[in-house]
Amino acid sequence: MSSLRARKPHWIRAQFPSGMRYGEIKRLLREETLHTVCEEARCPNIGECFNRGTATFMILGDICTRACGFCAVTSGRPSPIDWTEPQRLAEAVERLNLAYVVITSVNRDDAADGGAQIFASCIELIRRRRPETAVEVLIPDFLGDRDALETVLSADPTVLNHNVETVRRLYPTVRYQARYERSLELLQRASEWTPRIPTKTGFMLGLGEERDEVSELLRDLRGANVELLTVGQYLRPSQKHLPVRRYAPPEEFDSIREEALSLGFRHVESGPMVRSSYHADEQARAARLVNVELHA
Repeated sequence: MSSLRARKPHWIRAQFPSGMRYGEIKRLLREETLHTVCEEARCPNIGECFNRGTATFMILGDICTRACGFCAVTSGRPSPIDWTEPQRLAEAVERLNLAYVVITSVNRDDAADGGAQIFASCIELIRRRRPETAVEVLIPDFLGDRDALETVLSADPTVLNHNVETVRRLYPTVRYQARYERSLELLQRASEWTPRIPTKTGFMLGLGEERDEVSELLRDLRGANVELLTVGQYLRPSQKHLPVRRYAPPEEFDSIREEALSLGFRHVESGPMVRSSYHADEQARAARLVNVELHA
């Protein structure tokens, strides 16, 4: 039996997506022609997050120029960049009265700056409409383009997030169009250039990593001055994606969290259902980065 169809352990449970708030956010996204990674990546927490009045917006379209083996987002040739998207996103944030927003994107290796200016415009327009809103960005690697990273940082996001996703050895299989060293360099540069903006990253268990490789990854991330960390279980989106090698038990996530905190991470969310932007506002608040209340 495949890992996709095999019975998941009892600790892998998600809320069924339903409810009034869920429907309200879905309607607004359609009206404004906006996308969320919650939908495109088939996040198991979509029902809970939408009903809390939170969402992770995915900009730069819904077609990714890469084809990572774990990701449910469609890959192919994307449409031209829509320069009106930041305005529509800012209007949606205002209409939803959000106190904390996460913005991520597909990879746009076809664009000269990887879409960095769109990220910056989103931050700036949201702040113009709702100055009190905290804005976390979850960015791609921009193919290592330093100017693109500087463009995003110059817009002064609350948190700069870039996911490493897995351990060094598995990059050729899991993220064959990315480079482990490039992701670490991005996180370290961001920390060095703008120390006031905390850096964050996340990775998954269940892709075939060994425990000592996870420890190596944690040390590398702290060496790059990463402050916030998320660790979750990989769940296979379809038969076309990489199989789940194993379901890590909750106590393993607890062990990783304790190890990470001992290395000096400011805050760690580690559990089977944790995702990079899951309860991102609470993570930032727990790390004493922001003082916000949700308006669900």
